[in-house]
Amino acid sequence: MAAACVVLLAAVGKNKKNDMENKQETMVLIETNLGDIKVKLYDDTPRHRDNFIKLVEEGTLDGTLFHRVIKDFMIQGGDPESVNAPAGKQLGTGDVGYTLPAEFVYPKHFHKKGALAAARQGDQVNPRKESSGCQFYIVTGKVYSDSALLDMEQQMNNARLNNAFNALAQKHLKEIYKLRRANDEDGLYDLQEKLVAEAQAQVDSLPPFRFTPEQVEAYTTVGGTPHLDGEYTVFGEVMEGMDIVDAIQKAKTGRGDRPVDDIRMTRLTLIEE
Repeated sequence: MAAACVVLLAAVGKNKKNDMENKQETMVLIETNLGDIKVKLYDDTPRHRDNFIKLVEEGTLDGTLFHRVIKDFMIQGGDPESVNAPAGKQLGTGDVGYTLPAEFVYPKHFHKKGALAAARQGDQVNPRKESSGCQFYIVTGKVYSDSALLDMEQQMNNARLNNAFNALAQKHLKEIYKLRRANDEDGLYDLQEKLVAEAQAQVDSLPPFRFTPEQVEAYTTVGGTPHLDGEYTVFGEVMEGMDIVDAIQKAKTGRGDRPVDDIRMTRLTLIEE
């Protein structure tokens, strides 16, 4: 009996392994009045994947517009208020009443051309970089040279130092204001030098920012928007229909980067493969 149980459990374990290996990725078909776009949702961003599936199944995105289109950058859609929006109305503030915690799987998922990512409000009102519950964008971007990426790496490393200094300065605001009221320029200079040294020490304790070989390959060939990496959640990518995305990004736009002629997502459906 014991041997039989072991054999049975082994068989169950094998079946579970096979189920995992045979697990299909989630695909969504986005039908538009310019053509179809097929996207894949990543399994390692489960909250965004499941939320997008929910939106598709409930029909929340059906009839919404690609309401913000910027050539060589991205196309954005999913605003529920865009469904019956009159011509010329500025869009982008509609939502579904909730946000999603950021799911950065970086640098594995980054803003290469064709990346599917969640829109969000800015850092000033959204320091945790939480995603919109419904609005998303597809990256078009541009191709970068190797030297441009090296310059960008340097800029990002410099930004680390500035961010570290600003964070330290926030902790010393009372002291800074006191020194200013006293017109103590020497004291302000000494404090600044001290905070710069502390910020530099924090930055030096971290490995310098570098793009991965995969990022360099993508950004110097197909292109993308590298400055968005680590700032917005990438949760999928275009598998078919990038020509439609390119057609959308070339649309003539007006106020608020809204296409003059509506580009509508007529229907979104899950694809069984």
